[in-house]
Amino acid sequence: MTENKFMRMAIELSKESVERGGGPFGAVIVRDGEVIATGSNSVTILNDPTAHAEVSAIRAACQAVGGFNLKGCEIYSSCEPCPMCLSAIYWAGLDRIYYANNRGDAAKIGFDDDFIYNQIPLSPSERTIPSLPLMRAEGLEAFRLWEQKEDKIEY
Repeated sequence: MTENKFMRMAIELSKESVERGGGPFGAVIVRDGEVIATGSNSVTILNDPTAHAEVSAIRAACQAVGGFNLKGCEIYSSCEPCPMCLSAIYWAGLDRIYYANNRGDAAKIGFDDDFIYNQIPLSPSERTIPSLPLMRAEGLEAFRLWEQKEDKIEY
């Protein structure tokens, strides 16, 4: 039943977000049964397309733990994470995702991410926003520096 408590918090955050002028999404990050961070959708409030609930919660959780790795944590999201948020969850190393609404529910109210899911398997040059390689040889210098750096923090 603890999972229900945390999901109710995420859902409540999503409703509060709507009341404040944000999108209908909320997220809670939990470690060892304790809430370490929350987030809600602030895209329109902050004029930031990355200010989704899950990303906001991940940012707050990383600040709370003083690191970029959230292994041992779970995220409760009021909706199935979009591709950007799902990627952020994987990069942060969260152990589990719980969600209430699914992406079909989100699509019904105008938050349809299928176009992004459909872009991912395409080659970069075939995507709606073409990606074109440019100055690779020069760009590789930073990679060489990283490779040679002895005191780097791997992630």
